[in-house]
Amino acid sequence: MSFVAPLLEWYAANARILPWRSCPSPYRTWVSEVMLQQTQVDTVLAYFNKWMARFPDLETLASADETAVLSLWEGLGYYSRARNLLQAARLMMRDMQGQIPSTTSTLVTLPGVGPYTAAAIASIAFGEDVAAVDGNIRRVFSRYFDIQEPARSPEGEKRIRALAQAHLPLGRAGAYNQALMDLGAMICTPRMPVCDQCPIRLNCQARKLGIQEDRPVKLPRQKPPHLTVTAAVIRRNGRVLLAQRPPHGLLGGLWEFPGGTQEEQDRDLESCLQREIMEELGVKVRVGQPLGKYKHAYTHFKITLFAFFCELSCGEKPQPLASEALAWAKIDELSAYPMGKVDRQIALRLTKEGADGHLSN
Repeated sequence: MSFVAPLLEWYAANARILPWRSCPSPYRTWVSEVMLQQTQVDTVLAYFNKWMARFPDLETLASADETAVLSLWEGLGYYSRARNLLQAARLMMRDMQGQIPSTTSTLVTLPGVGPYTAAAIASIAFGEDVAAVDGNIRRVFSRYFDIQEPARSPEGEKRIRALAQAHLPLGRAGAYNQALMDLGAMICTPRMPVCDQCPIRLNCQARKLGIQEDRPVKLPRQKPPHLTVTAAVIRRNGRVLLAQRPPHGLLGGLWEFPGGTQEEQDRDLESCLQREIMEELGVKVRVGQPLGKYKHAYTHFKITLFAFFCELSCGEKPQPLASEALAWAKIDELSAYPMGKVDRQIALRLTKEGADGHLSN
């Protein structure tokens, strides 16, 4: 017996109520799928609703300022997604008559749209008969068919995609893909799957063997490197200096308190910060009292950041040697500058406590 019929029956009765499903459109499907890349649904909900209130359609988004887009995205992480949404919206307004493409082959040419996202949009918004394979679906198929290859290996990916496409019910790809996503999110969870409530449990091979927790097989994980980072809160006339990161790469286009990673030749945090400020701004600074210790984990590494109040040496004028731009911001204006999580924590502390730190002797 195929698992598809009971799966779709279960989905019809148990589908998650989500804002992009309640009022569906290609635009809302596209935005939601990009937001959901490497981000949990519960986190996305509030951001999606704010986004739709501010940028309700493709034309509004395409005409938006990048700072406004990044500000609304702040805290959601993986900021290249926001920049890609803006770039893709402008491209579609300019080259595609203001329409979101309806096929996987064209969708995948848009900035920020990979094979999974393209398949999800094409199947859900336009009914294309294409399987979309995300982490939830990998897990469901790895367990149901007892796939022994690592799910994210080339061999595992190829087999899962082939199985997903082979079982796709023609004309119902959107419901099929979303049913598998919901099953993985609600029932076939990474830990302690609720097998007795699963609509396709009878023929699940991993369940029969009692190895649900061992599927999907995972590739060996390397311990992420840990970096020690410094940041300077440079003050002048009641303002603090911000640097805008280059548009591409990690946290591209966001504003930060200048600084950088401690290297082997740095004697201590103070010498690290002075070196970084000279390299980034071409100026010398006096390092004053600490302004906190902050920890954060990115996708491939972790950091511990130490912030310090700093002051410029007399007559020094910072230059954006390693950034897009510099800005002297009032403390009560910091919220207008989109920032990553750690720099926002520093800004919030400044807002709360003021910029009255004293230089050490």
